[in-house]
Amino acid sequence: MSDFAKVKKTHVAVIGGGIIGVCCASLLLREGFAVTIVEPDEIANGSSFGNAGCFNPSSVVPMSMPGNLSKVPGWLLDPLGPLSIRWAYLPRIAPWLLRFLKAGSRVEVEKQAAALGSLLRDSPGLYLPLVENAGARDLMRRDGHLMAYRSRLDFEADAFAWQLRARNGIEYSVLENEALWQHEPALSRDYRLGVFLPGNGHTVNPQSFVRALASAFVRDGGHVRRAQVQDFDLVDGRLVGLRTDNGFLAADRAVVAAGARSRQLALKLGDAVPLDTERGYHVVISNPESSPRQPVLDTFGKFVATPMETGLRIAGTVEFAGLDAAPDWRRARNLLKLGQRLFPGLKDSYPDSRLSLWMGFRPSMPDSLPVIGHSRRSRDVVHAFGHGHIGMAAGACTGHLVTDLIAGTTPRLSVEAFSPQRFG
Repeated sequence: MSDFAKVKKTHVAVIGGGIIGVCCASLLLREGFAVTIVEPDEIANGSSFGNAGCFNPSSVVPMSMPGNLSKVPGWLLDPLGPLSIRWAYLPRIAPWLLRFLKAGSRVEVEKQAAALGSLLRDSPGLYLPLVENAGARDLMRRDGHLMAYRSRLDFEADAFAWQLRARNGIEYSVLENEALWQHEPALSRDYRLGVFLPGNGHTVNPQSFVRALASAFVRDGGHVRRAQVQDFDLVDGRLVGLRTDNGFLAADRAVVAAGARSRQLALKLGDAVPLDTERGYHVVISNPESSPRQPVLDTFGKFVATPMETGLRIAGTVEFAGLDAAPDWRRARNLLKLGQRLFPGLKDSYPDSRLSLWMGFRPSMPDSLPVIGHSRRSRDVVHAFGHGHIGMAAGACTGHLVTDLIAGTTPRLSVEAFSPQRFG
């Protein structure tokens, strides 16, 4: 063996086995690092299992927008509405909500949209090398997305959002009445305008997609360790390793990509980030009588219906209740009612044997921007979490940025807007 081959590779521990962690680990491995994913559960058992499966460059519009405050009371009072807050959790979420509302000024939103635009650009295309390496092309579609409106007035009320998309290079076409119904025959005639986004894609099985990438990572020499990270061992600002519930893991570098559970890990590294949890729900109808040709976003109900291998997945809504409260399964069943309004070809009722319900935790930041950058206490540790509704879409690009930061090279796009220290 040559002396060069004997040189010890830099070992990177990636904390988290969801789409962000798996993308980071896979791209770090391809760059020549020794990599271990550290995950206490099975790969892709959290939000990477239950999301709507969308690779959507069009998601440049932040969650907090001008005028949202006036809509909140109506959302909270509507049992089918897109927002719910457990009142016992309100004192804890209040500071996050205040930051959220502050982030919704036109000036801030323009900045956020530009940052999201750079992160999400050609989301499906960035995945292709990883997908082809994993032999997972059958799990990926590039059929575009449809955003459905009940009227032209509703569409025009979203004018600022469409201006943001246009300014960030998002192509779209507007379809009305017969043109819309011909494009998507399953859609209710109550929806009279749709916007087709040809640059978007989706996966027909988010969990299988992430696990295929993870299997290729292991096949190519990566490792997975079942453990819960408890702390970081630092000496003079340099990482020595991780303390876990399954023993000590020596590591030269680390990536915090633990999704909704990243906040406490970041705090141990000196970064008090305002990460909180949006609880999202889904219902899957197996063998549906009616299904769209591509993912459809209902702009009124704020949910997405995606055709998948397992059936029609209807996913969305936001519930603030923290990590410990029991699920409110009424919210998943409400999604079924909303889906039946969107696609009248669905049956009026279904036996439980035809339905699958799920609740998971979106790691969300009040300014809709993920946290990507070096930790405060050690440049050996890089944060990559807080992607909210864009985890699947941003996975590949985040993996490239993290690889650049770990390698010490200039990131391929500016990460200043995603800095862990941007909140002070």
